[in-house]
Amino acid sequence: MLKTPAYAAAAPNQPLAPLTIERREPGPNDILIDVLYCGVCHSDIHQARDEWGGGIFPMVPGHEIVGRVAQVGAGVTKFKVGDLAGVGCMVDSCRSCGSCGRQHEQFCEQGAALTYNSTEMDRKTPTYGGYASRLVVTEHFALKVPESLELAAVAPLLCAGITTYSPLRQWNCKKGDKVAVVGLGGLGHMAVKLAVAMGAEVTLLSTSPSKEADARRLGAQHFASTKDESIFKKLAGRFDLIIDTVSAPHDYNAYLGFLRELGTMVLVGVPPAQPLHAFSLIQGNKRLVGSMIGGIAETQEMLDFCAEHKIVSDIELIPIQKINEAYERVVRSDVRYRFVIDMASLSKQ
Repeated sequence: MLKTPAYAAAAPNQPLAPLTIERREPGPNDILIDVLYCGVCHSDIHQARDEWGGGIFPMVPGHEIVGRVAQVGAGVTKFKVGDLAGVGCMVDSCRSCGSCGRQHEQFCEQGAALTYNSTEMDRKTPTYGGYASRLVVTEHFALKVPESLELAAVAPLLCAGITTYSPLRQWNCKKGDKVAVVGLGGLGHMAVKLAVAMGAEVTLLSTSPSKEADARRLGAQHFASTKDESIFKKLAGRFDLIIDTVSAPHDYNAYLGFLRELGTMVLVGVPPAQPLHAFSLIQGNKRLVGSMIGGIAETQEMLDFCAEHKIVSDIELIPIQKINEAYERVVRSDVRYRFVIDMASLSKQ
C-alpha cells in the first residue's frame, strides 16, 4: 500500500486536518498520479459536513483533480509517465451494464465508484479524493488534460465544466440559439463561457444586479435581474434553452415562462423541493429536465472543446492550509468563481 499525505474530515462538522491515507499499489491497468491541483466543489462541503447523510469517515474530499502521471501499469495504453491526467467525479464502474455500454458510466446500474465518500467496486474499500498528494485510478476513468491550458484553472472543468457542458450538448446548443443561464457561480460562469463558445446568444438571469459586469466579461450578451418582476413578462417566451444552476429556492413555474414553445429548462442545481404546476409545461409543450455530470467520453470531449476555445474556470488558488477558511467563504458565496488547491502546499505541512 502507498502511504499518502492528505487532508480529511475525521467526522461530520470537524474541520479538515492532515491525515495519512493508504492508496493501493497500481495494478496492470492503473495509473499513479501526482496531484498538482484540486478544485473545491460545494458538494465537498455538503459531504464533509454530512449534510446529505451517509458520509464515510474519515473523508478526503475532492473530485476536480489535475496531476501528472508518475507510474503506469503494464497494461496501460492511454498514458505514459509524465503525461498530464485528470480525474472527475468517478473512479470506476461495472463497465458491463447497459448504461456503461452507452458511455453513461455515471448511471452505472451497479452504482459507479465515486471519487470519494464511496467505495471501490468491491463495495468494501473506501475511496479517497483529491485533497491528497497522489491518486491511483484505472486508466479508463482518467482524462487526458490538454497541455495548452492553465492547469490550476482546468481542475474545476472536471465537475463544473462537464456539469454544464453535458446539458448544452444534450439539448443541441448551437449558433443563434437564445440561451439563458440562471445564477452566476461556479456552475453558472462555466455555462456562460461554454454556451457563448457554442455560438449561442446568452442572457444571464440573476437576483444580484451586481453580477452584470462579470456576466458581460464572461461573454454574456444580455443580463436581467429577476428581482425586477417585470422581467418575467418582458422576457416571456424568449429562450430556446435555460440552464438553471441555482440551488436556492426559486419558482420553477415562473422561470418556465421564459421558454418559447418546445423549449427546455435543465436543472443542474439542487434546491429544496419546488412546486410545479402541470400547466407550466403543457402550455407550449415545454420540457423540464435534469442533468448530472457526463460519462468519461463526454468529459474528454469537453476538455478538448475547452482547449480548442481556450476556456478555463475563473479561480482563486489557495494552499491546502486555508481549506477550512475556503469552505466558509464558499458558503457565503465569497469566491469568483472556484477555489483550487495548490497541492504543492501539502508538502509544506
